Amino acid sequence: MKLEKLLEHVSYRCLQGSTDVEVKNVINDSRNAEEGSLFICIKGAVTDGHTYIKDVVGKGAKVLVVQDAVEAPQDVTVIQVEDSRYAMALISAAYFGYPAQEMKIIGITGTKGKTTTTYMVKSILESAGYKVGLIGTIEVIIGDEVIPANNTTPESYSIQEYFRRMADEGCQVVVMEVSSQGLMLHRTAGIDFEIGIFTNIEPDHIGPAEHESFEDYIECKSRLFRQCRFGIFNADDAHLERILEGHTCQVETFGLSEKADLRAEDLQLVSGFGYLGIAYTAVCTGTNEERFDVEVDIPGKFSVYNSLTAIAICRHFKVGTDDIKRALKKAKARGRVEMVKVSDHFTLMIDYAHNAMALESLLTTLREYQPHRLVCMFGCGGNRSRLRRYEMGEVSGRLADLTIITSDNPRFEKPEDIIADIVTGIRKTDGKYVTIADRKEAIAYAIHHGEPGDIIVLAGKGHEDYQEIEGKHYPMDERVLIQEILEADNNRD
Repeated sequence: MKLEKLLEHVSYRCLQGSTDVEVKNVINDSRNAEEGSLFICIKGAVTDGHTYIKDVVGKGAKVLVVQDAVEAPQDVTVIQVEDSRYAMALISAAYFGYPAQEMKIIGITGTKGKTTTTYMVKSILESAGYKVGLIGTIEVIIGDEVIPANNTTPESYSIQEYFRRMADEGCQVVVMEVSSQGLMLHRTAGIDFEIGIFTNIEPDHIGPAEHESFEDYIECKSRLFRQCRFGIFNADDAHLERILEGHTCQVETFGLSEKADLRAEDLQLVSGFGYLGIAYTAVCTGTNEERFDVEVDIPGKFSVYNSLTAIAICRHFKVGTDDIKRALKKAKARGRVEMVKVSDHFTLMIDYAHNAMALESLLTTLREYQPHRLVCMFGCGGNRSRLRRYEMGEVSGRLADLTIITSDNPRFEKPEDIIADIVTGIRKTDGKYVTIADRKEAIAYAIHHGEPGDIIVLAGKGHEDYQEIEGKHYPMDERVLIQEILEADNNRD
C-alpha cells in the first residue's frame, strides 16, 4: 500500500524522503520490522520507540513515523506527527481498509458494567439474527474464534485488525468495551461509533500510571461522545452533566428515575436454590409508551442498569421485546457474578471484584437477598498497593459474616505477607475470618462449610484462569478447582 494512502487522514510533515513509497506492513514493535516496514515510534510509559530506529532501519524499515526529529539514512522516509499514538490509529484504519465503516460499532464506557453489558447486547442481537463481534476485558470473539484479551481496549492496530477479520467473517455489529485508558491513548481514534454508552463513573484508575485526577478520568470518558452518532447515558449518575460536556451526539437516557427515556419500575429480587436474580418492568417512554416485564439471572440493582443499557442499545436495531426478554434470561459474562452450582442448599458464585469499591458494591447487593450467612473468599495481588489490602479486608469484615483470606496473584511477594496486610484491615471490624493461603484449599473450605441459605462469593479472580507467581503464570481456573473438589468428595463417598 502506498504511504500517501495510509496518511490520507493524518496531519503530518514529511521531514525527508517521499510519500510515494510502497509500505509492506505497519508495526510499532521493533522486533517485527522487516524489509519495507513502516515503523511508528510510540512513546510509552516504559520504552520510547524512537530509541529503536537504528534497529528497525537495519532490518529494512523504509518509513518512520515520529514525534521527535530523528536521524535516519536518506533512503528512509521520515514522517513527523504531533501524536504518534493518534497517528497509529488513523494509519491502522487505512491499512486495513477502514473496516469499521462496514459494520455498526457500539462502544461502552464506564467504571462498572462494561463487560456484562457487552455480553447482554451480544446475546440479544444474536437472538434477533445479527452476527456480532465482541472486544472486551475477557476476550475477543470473531465468529467461532475466541482470543484471550490482554487489555480491556486493545491497541489501535489490534482493534483495526480485529475489525477487518470481523467484517470479513460477515459481522454486522461489533460491541466493544471502551476504557478510559483506551480513550486517553487514542486507541479508538478515527472510529465512527454508531452508539456510545455511558454506564456510570466513580473515582477509580487514579494514579501515576493511569489518570492524574478524577477530573481527567471524567474528561477521557467523555471523549467517546464526540465520536458517536447516538449517545445512551445513565440518567441517574451524579456526574452525567460533566460527561455530557462537549458531546456531539444525539442523547438518550436510561435509569430508575422518571426523567429517563427508558426506565425500570417495580424491582423485585428473585432467589431460589443456587440462583439469584432480579425482575422489573421496563418502561419505554415517548409517543408510543411501551411496557414489558424483564427478568435477569444476575442479582442486584446493577443488573437492572446493565440490562436497561442493553435494551436501549438493541431497540436501535429494531429488536422485538420477546427476543430481548429471552436473551436477557441467558446472557452471562464469565467471572461476573457467575453462579456455579455446587449444592441445593446454598449459592456459590465467582466474581472479579478485586478492589474495595467493587467488593463493597457486590457484598452490599448480596446482603439484600438476606442470606443465612454471607461468606466472602478473596486475596490481593502482590506488588500492588498495600492500601487496597487494608481496604478490602475492612470491607469484607464489615459486610460478610465470614471472610476466608487466601492467595490471589502473589507475584514476587509471599502470600503470607499479603494475607497479613488483609488481616490488618479486617481487624478494624468485628468480622470473623480464617486464613488459608492455598486457594484450592480455601475454596474447599468454603464449600465444605457451606450452610443452608448461605451465599458464598469467590472474589478477585473472576475470568482469570491462571495464578501469577514470581513472574510465571500457572494454570488455575476456579471452575476447574471446584469440579476437582466435588469429584474428590464423590470419590470419598
